Amino acid sequence: MEHIIKQGKNHEPILVLLHGTGGNEQSLLDVGNGLNEQATLIGVRGNVLENDYPRFFKRLQEGMFDEEDLEERAIELHEWLQETLEKNNYDKEQVVLVGYSNGANIGVRLLLDYPNFYQKAILFHPMYPVVVDDKQDLSQTQIFMTMGEKDPIVSMFESYRVAEMLKDRGAHIIEEWTLSHQLTYLEVERAKEWLNKKEW
Repeated sequence: MEHIIKQGKNHEPILVLLHGTGGNEQSLLDVGNGLNEQATLIGVRGNVLENDYPRFFKRLQEGMFDEEDLEERAIELHEWLQETLEKNNYDKEQVVLVGYSNGANIGVRLLLDYPNFYQKAILFHPMYPVVVDDKQDLSQTQIFMTMGEKDPIVSMFESYRVAEMLKDRGAHIIEEWTLSHQLTYLEVERAKEWLNKKEW
């Protein structure tokens, strides 16, 4: 996968940066630096194009995921991340998924599918309109999540839905409400406070 790695200091978090629709592997580097300037940053570009805009998985229409493609792309991304971590001798315990919009959505899928591998995440404006039958144990999962009260892309219903779906499986979530879908300086600052309280 197309990616960029900014090496940080040992014993600092490893932030896996997952962009929104139309972004690329560099889109969230400033966000990553804002969260922790000593962290290792792994920016990843989604392998799907929608009208020439990179994404992490296909959708059938606005707000409706192609669930088969989502499953395949999550496996692909996880296997690539595993390989990248091993190749660079990175500790998976230091990994934090940092996703915005479409990147946050595939981040949710990684948390659900690999709960023993990914246990920390910062999710900016996620949605997950998928019926999840399995009752995964996310009791070791810690999440900082932002949602928009007047988000034109993710309704309040969908915001509550994804948060409750994760909580029902035991995830520990800190929620921060913003106005819209745009990623703001304030929510990055709140996420930074949450992240830097953690022990690595």
